[in-house]
Amino acid sequence: MKNYKSHKQNIHCIHRHQHKHNHNHNMSHGQAQDFLKRFWIVTFFLIPLFILTEKGLNILGIPDFYLRKYIQFVFASAVFYFSLVFYQHAWHEVKSKNLGMMTLVSLAISAGYFFSAFSTFFPQLSTAEFYLEISTLIWVLLFGHYLEAKSSISAHSALQEVEKLLPKTAHLVINNNKDTKEISIQELKKGDLVLVNSGEKIPADGIVVDGSAYVDESLSTGESKPVEKRTNDKVIAGSICLDAQLIIKLTQVGESSTIGQIKKLIEKASESKPKTQRLADKAASVLTLTALTTALATVLIWSFGIGKPFIFSLTLAITVLVIACPHALGLAIPTVTTIATSLAVKNGFFIKDLSKLETAKDINYIVFDKTGTLTEGKFQLEQIIITSNQIKENKALAISASLEQGSTHPIAQAILNEAKKRSVKITKAEEFKVLAGKGVKAKINNQVYYLGSPNFAKEILKSKKLPQLSDQTTTKTRAVLFNNKEILAILLLGDKIRKEAYTAIQEIHKLKIKTAMLTGDNQNIAKEIAKELNIDNVFAEVKPEDKYKYIKTLQHQGYKVMMVGDGINDAPALMQADIGLAVASGTDLAVSAGDVVLTRNNPKDAVTLIKLAKAVYKKMVENLFWALGYNIIAIPTAAGAFLPLGIKLKPEIAALLMSLSSVIVVINALRLKSFKT
Repeated sequence: MKNYKSHKQNIHCIHRHQHKHNHNHNMSHGQAQDFLKRFWIVTFFLIPLFILTEKGLNILGIPDFYLRKYIQFVFASAVFYFSLVFYQHAWHEVKSKNLGMMTLVSLAISAGYFFSAFSTFFPQLSTAEFYLEISTLIWVLLFGHYLEAKSSISAHSALQEVEKLLPKTAHLVINNNKDTKEISIQELKKGDLVLVNSGEKIPADGIVVDGSAYVDESLSTGESKPVEKRTNDKVIAGSICLDAQLIIKLTQVGESSTIGQIKKLIEKASESKPKTQRLADKAASVLTLTALTTALATVLIWSFGIGKPFIFSLTLAITVLVIACPHALGLAIPTVTTIATSLAVKNGFFIKDLSKLETAKDINYIVFDKTGTLTEGKFQLEQIIITSNQIKENKALAISASLEQGSTHPIAQAILNEAKKRSVKITKAEEFKVLAGKGVKAKINNQVYYLGSPNFAKEILKSKKLPQLSDQTTTKTRAVLFNNKEILAILLLGDKIRKEAYTAIQEIHKLKIKTAMLTGDNQNIAKEIAKELNIDNVFAEVKPEDKYKYIKTLQHQGYKVMMVGDGINDAPALMQADIGLAVASGTDLAVSAGDVVLTRNNPKDAVTLIKLAKAVYKKMVENLFWALGYNIIAIPTAAGAFLPLGIKLKPEIAALLMSLSSVIVVINALRLKSFKT
């Protein structure tokens, strides 16, 4: 995995947040473990509770005995003790005057437990005992809350995934002799001087104070062509120093560090909810008031209106509270989103705003930034054009590779890779000299050769013109091989298409979604790449500041647009899109603008997100339908509305049905774990 781009600074500020962050994480982890521990203890108590039911005794062939109900009471009381955690949450709801699921859960558990206890000690007044059913309800509630607590741990694991992408150390300059000391990146501060060697990443934003080198800024600008950096030039964190040493004075440190940014993203994500969740929350609140009102009305109507005994009316009211417990409704969405968050992290992306899951399912147009998203942002040698009858193609490659041996510059690497592929012989170069910003010069077999930019060739040969090239090649990066007399060859280099891009576009088309490529490149090269990938539409020669306009145009045409990009120029487009996917190896601004952060640079993740969104939404609707539909039928039945037809719901049956409804919702959500891309 590539290092996450701009750990813009030292991560000094993180120490100030680390204790708080760890505390929050431990609380989440502790809560999850506490619910799980309670769940397993209650599981243990359910076994004797089942054995002590009449059905359990019959299965085992054990005759009923006098103390059975009292032993059941002891085990059920132990289970009730482990449910007291729900009462703490209910008390918070009461204090905040926002009655919700926990209020009704607590009332249902209390009603079921105390009514069963009353029946045990006063059998002459009531024989309605449902210890097992209420204990099973508590068991399901504990497991459901364990799943909810795990959601914050899933978010923390996303943070850990991002932390893995960060560099660990930097070379701090400690004196005028440029001696260095390797320190943790957390120890860096504004104004520090750091040494960056060839091939290393720049640890923070700063200004070059000594040295000159080519720097790969593709992670921040989205463009693959290296940029020369000299004294007083600004450098961006996460850029790679390619061919020399630089000493940099750090200018950007502190709160805007990557860890700080991602921490904010996670906090924001933990507060976000899908629209379906907000609907479920509202429904749970309405259901709580409906259940309380119905329970009270049941007592009043049956006792004072119809004249039935109070214990009869109270039994019906308790049945209403038990069966209306909105836990199935409360679990319907969180269980799905918890699993969705975990699946997202496993599949390489972090969803900042869960409401965007519902947006992703309706996407019908995906726009990809080209450089660094569909392409690797790395050079490859595509063609060698021979311009002199004094040389053959492989010899031109051999000389070029000999000139570039030992260099870490991406153009040099592309030439060396091609030489290795063709097995051409590389000769030792003598009197080697790097001409910064221009190219290289050396003697090979007593002959002086140069390899560099077209302007470098013009300067040495005093010529204003290069050999005429076709339109198809003018957009390529050109490295010119020449001697003191003439140009020998022109090497054309291009960016390599990612292997994953081919399958990504195929799979997107299978979903009947259109694709477009957005790039500042020339029309010819853009169309060439689009044709190879079978992309539907091309927006080429686009100015950075105009990228978002193309997204807007598609939206005005009625499309739901997803934008995938990584560069600083992509941020407005990412924000304009219905859903923006920011590649984590891109800039902080792009990541900040995106709704989803891709922790790896793989265009297939856009497909995975859409497929996951469709699967998640389906599960949310199924769970919501089951939870609401169940209550619509169950509450009037429990209140005795169908008694004239001979249909009566006993409290123990109500508790069992309530437990089963929650179990069904959880099991349905767990089926999402079988999701495959």
